[in-house]
Amino acid sequence: MRRSLFIQVVEAVTTKQHKYFDQLHDATGKLGATPIQKCTAALRMLAYWVAADSIDAYIKIAQSTAKAILDHFVKGVREAFTEEYLRRLTGTDLQRLLYDGERRGFPGMMGSIDCMYWQWKNCPRSWKGLYQGRSKSATIILEVVASGDLWIWHAFFGAFGTCNDINVLQRSLVFDDFYQGKAPQVNYTVNGNTYNK
Repeated sequence: MRRSLFIQVVEAVTTKQHKYFDQLHDATGKLGATPIQKCTAALRMLAYWVAADSIDAYIKIAQSTAKAILDHFVKGVREAFTEEYLRRLTGTDLQRLLYDGERRGFPGMMGSIDCMYWQWKNCPRSWKGLYQGRSKSATIILEVVASGDLWIWHAFFGAFGTCNDINVLQRSLVFDDFYQGKAPQVNYTVNGNTYNK
C-alpha cells in the first residue's frame, strides 16, 4: 500500500473513531500507541491473517487491545468510506456505466466480471481441506465486477471448495437483486432487440 493511501485511511478512520484512536496516557503516565501504530496493527491482521497475539511482537500491542483496534478500525472504515466506495449501485451509477459501455461499443454492459485465485499461504490447517482444489494448495477466490474506470462495485470473497468461475458465480450475490425483482429498470438495445433488465 502506498504511504499516501495509508495516511488517507488513517486520517479517515481516526476522524470517525477519534475517541478510540487518540494517543492517550496509560495509568503510569506513559504515552500509548499512536493512531498510525493502531491502524498498522489492524491492517497487519487483515492483510496477513495473523492472530491478534502476534501483533505484540511487532508493534508492542497486547492481544485484547489488538482485537479492539481491529473492531474499531473496521467500523471506522465503514463509516468513512461507505458513502463513496462501499455502497450499492444507484440508478445514476447504472446509467453512467451503461453509457460508458455503449460508448465503448458494448451496449447493455455494466462492467466486467472475473474471478481471481490467490494462494492462501497462512490458511489454518483445520480449514485447508475446504480451500484446496486440484492444485493441492489452499486458495481463496475473489470475484469482482469492475467498470472501465476500475470502480469495483461488486466483490465476493472467500468461496471455498473446488471452484471454477461458474461455481463461484452460483454462490455469489451479484444477481440477487435481479432474481428478487429489486434491480433497477434500464432500457437498452442490442442487435435491434430492446431489453429492460
